[in-house]
Amino acid sequence: MTRIPFVLVLALSLGCAGRQQPSPTAAREWATTLHRDHPLVGRIWDVAAGRFVDESALRAAVVPARFVLIGERHDHPDHHRLQAELVRAKTDAGQRPALAFEMLDVTQQPAVDAALKARPEDAEGLAKAVDWANSGWPAFSLYEPVFTAGLQAHLPIVAANLPRAQVRELVMKGPEALPSDLRSRLGLEAPVPEAEAEAVREELDRSHCGQLPREMLEPMALAQRARDAMMADRLLETVPADGAVLITGNGHVRKDRAVPAHLERRAKDVPVLSVALLEVSPEALKPQDYAAAVDASALPYDYVWFTPAMPEDDPCEALRERNKKP
Repeated sequence: MTRIPFVLVLALSLGCAGRQQPSPTAAREWATTLHRDHPLVGRIWDVAAGRFVDESALRAAVVPARFVLIGERHDHPDHHRLQAELVRAKTDAGQRPALAFEMLDVTQQPAVDAALKARPEDAEGLAKAVDWANSGWPAFSLYEPVFTAGLQAHLPIVAANLPRAQVRELVMKGPEALPSDLRSRLGLEAPVPEAEAEAVREELDRSHCGQLPREMLEPMALAQRARDAMMADRLLETVPADGAVLITGNGHVRKDRAVPAHLERRAKDVPVLSVALLEVSPEALKPQDYAAAVDASALPYDYVWFTPAMPEDDPCEALRERNKKP
């Protein structure tokens, strides 16, 4: 097949609009290299406006939002560097939002508080206090820029996630695994529209490479909803006057469900801004092309910041091989 240069295809897809599009964001040193020459790398897409904006526009949008939800691929170093920049957009404006993390569960909050009381700007000390090295999350060195941005500004650090033990109990026993008051606060007994429920089941099935038994999809969808609801709950219940920034995976910041939907359910008029950090794909040359990758008809975020991709082996192949073993 004849390969059309990226730049030409993008120019054709954007058309010959009379107004000038903002140029790509300022040249930066990317830590990742895959598809670095893709024409979307470094560009920021304003979903509602349907146009590219520059970094100053995104920083300006971050400031008035009470809740800023910033997605990521967990092991992507550039995503964490960009998250740190957006945290600083809030602090440079004189705000002191809480900095909440999916990677910390609520049982770790006392350890977080004690570590910061002893050494308020010591990110490595905080990592040791919560035993990050044995947490199963990617290396703390990847997340250190985000924590450092928060600690240097003396932001409160909020552990936002459900404990893994509770997540396992939810999968095994259903909503009754949680105390009734928490279950009610998280809205877990409210009906979920079937279209949304089916979309979540399909997403879980695909993310587990079709290797999950069908009967496990519904319990795992419940656990996913509970985690989203808990993160929203922590934002609403623990944040100071300047709101909060949540650091989490891209799936948790989508506005059609996930954390934004739970915030909307409980605080309808509170400004929420959702920013996804997405890796580019060589086959997808327009921002709108990335909606299909997240099972949506339109991108379910306020802004998308495109980055180079991380090289990886096929995770599904490894999972299939593991499941073949007796």
